Amino acid sequence: MTVHFIGAGPGAADLITVRGRDRIAACTVCLYAGSLVAPEILSWCPPGARIVDTAPLSLDAIMAEIEAAYAEGHDVARLHSGDLSIWSALAEQLRRLDRLAIPYTITPGVPAFAAAASVLGRELTVPGLAQSVVLTRTSGRASAMPERERLAAFAATGATLAIHLSIHVIDAVAAELTPFYGADCPAAVVFRATWPDELVVRGKLRTIPQLVHAANLERTAIIFVGPALEAEDFRESALYAADYDRRFRPNGAVGGRSA
Repeated sequence: MTVHFIGAGPGAADLITVRGRDRIAACTVCLYAGSLVAPEILSWCPPGARIVDTAPLSLDAIMAEIEAAYAEGHDVARLHSGDLSIWSALAEQLRRLDRLAIPYTITPGVPAFAAAASVLGRELTVPGLAQSVVLTRTSGRASAMPERERLAAFAATGATLAIHLSIHVIDAVAAELTPFYGADCPAAVVFRATWPDELVVRGKLRTIPQLVHAANLERTAIIFVGPALEAEDFRESALYAADYDRRFRPNGAVGGRSA
């Protein structure tokens, strides 16, 4: 018996990986985050599978489901939204499974920030403007931020910021970032990227709070801030320059086959 942790992607069912889909189809127990996982994904569960929405459950209750499946020899598909590497509560589940000697695998998923960037139609790293992306959040009821991980500290780098779980404090976010990026720095908010009710709000740091309030956005959104969001006048990367000597295009050779 194995517990298969699966990143179910940001919303749209077809953004799950092939591996994730196949593992769901092979598991007779499926535990899923009902508030954030597209219901269409559950159609891949085998006939007769036990399907449990974990949204109303505590960690103890979730572990009880896993232990019961383990005792009966059933493989478990444990579905989380987005990707498992950030803000998934994966670490605490793995710690308990390690203590119980219950085996598990981890299948990555499309993270919400990547889906949101695709909705914006933007690359988050643009030559000469930003070559780093900071994935962060503000303090919330479930988890406080470490003292050193303040928005101001990240803003001082000038990187593109992808701020999660913070739409409810958009005014404070804009106020803290403005001294570093300037009031006219591009900002955008993507609500429920790739879901049917997806919504995009674009503006500047000085206008984005009002735009968000007008749209009545309160949860499930990512705030992006940085000059890369509206980059037009920037130098092109040398990677595809005709005279750039690289391993797969030696001596700057041109042509589709050598590039």
